[in-house]
Amino acid sequence: MEQTHEFLQKGTLAFQRTNQALFLGGFASFSLLYVVQPLLPLFSQDFGITATQSSLALSVSTLTLALGMLVTGPLSDALGRKPMMLVALWSATLFSLLAPLMPTWEGLLLMRALSGLALSGLVAVAMSYLGEEMEPSHLGLAMGLYISGNSLGGMSGRLLSGFVVEVSSWMWALAIQALLAGLATLLFWCWLPSSKHFHARPWSIANVLGGLRLHLRDAGLPWLFAEAFLLMGSFVALFNYIGYRLLQPPYDWSPAWIGLLSLAYLSGTYSATKAGAMADRWGRQRVFWPSILIMLLGLGLTLSSQLWAILLGLLLYSYGFFAGHSLASSWVSSRAHQARGQASALYLFSYYLGSSVAGTLAGLFWQAGHWKGVVLFIAVLLIAALLIALRLSTLPQPQPNR
Repeated sequence: MEQTHEFLQKGTLAFQRTNQALFLGGFASFSLLYVVQPLLPLFSQDFGITATQSSLALSVSTLTLALGMLVTGPLSDALGRKPMMLVALWSATLFSLLAPLMPTWEGLLLMRALSGLALSGLVAVAMSYLGEEMEPSHLGLAMGLYISGNSLGGMSGRLLSGFVVEVSSWMWALAIQALLAGLATLLFWCWLPSSKHFHARPWSIANVLGGLRLHLRDAGLPWLFAEAFLLMGSFVALFNYIGYRLLQPPYDWSPAWIGLLSLAYLSGTYSATKAGAMADRWGRQRVFWPSILIMLLGLGLTLSSQLWAILLGLLLYSYGFFAGHSLASSWVSSRAHQARGQASALYLFSYYLGSSVAGTLAGLFWQAGHWKGVVLFIAVLLIAALLIALRLSTLPQPQPNR
């Protein structure tokens, strides 16, 4: 009983500082990752490259991030959570500062790839840290706050770079975002408590394979990994191609206005925290599947020709997505009693794999049926996600084993 009081309790200063630190860590990570998205046309102009080549500035980062998590997750099980996250943030900040100084396109891509690889050390580990250190009854709230930092970071990275290039260059946009990430990392270092419940597992191929078998034999974890793929894949597909629709008549939006669509993420900043608190009260099984229904409702609204309905649909879709991601993330941490770093890494590997695969496949549906084709593709993904969520709702929640 005495050990239970060592976990971070809601209402304490340590609980508050931990949530603030991980909020900033998520904010820094995703702002560095997505800062280049509004800059892709400028890369094409300055380096004389095609739009497809320009998109590599983002895709190489997400690819190395996904691959890196397969290593950094298990590695954190051996080396510790906070040291791994600090190395990740400082390294990513350094590579992001070096990126605008590269004289060639290949050099810029190398720094972006290294930045994504470094960020895997925080993205794969933060959920494991929360799962180990938080009082179980408050884990949903803490995970929601962390996910809200992710959504705000992704949004602010896009918005800041868009504003900076209006008055300066893309090089200054990257540099300013890197400096802000460095400040966030400094506060993260000062505020995040060292792990109290981390138990090192020596890194070895045998341990990695053993952890993999353990997770894949679990009654719920493989389904949660599938949810990560489906939810993130559908989310990226929606926001990748809604811009193409709004660039066309009768809307005729400019690229600058398209960038403002990321403001829809604000609804996700709220829902991630709200859903976590609701899950702490009523259980994830009751809260998770309704979040997917909200996504389906938002998707349906985007079929309207009315701009207000489309924008409302994006808000609802973001609301449901970040709620679902927050719930699934904390569910992975609660089910994985061993090798949590590896379990989180597998979840996030599936998450970013969904982004890459579905985000690309949706383009074929755009070519075949324009927006209706994309909506059909996304609807199939969400229906599959809903069926899995209903299956998960029947599983008994395992008791914390700490």
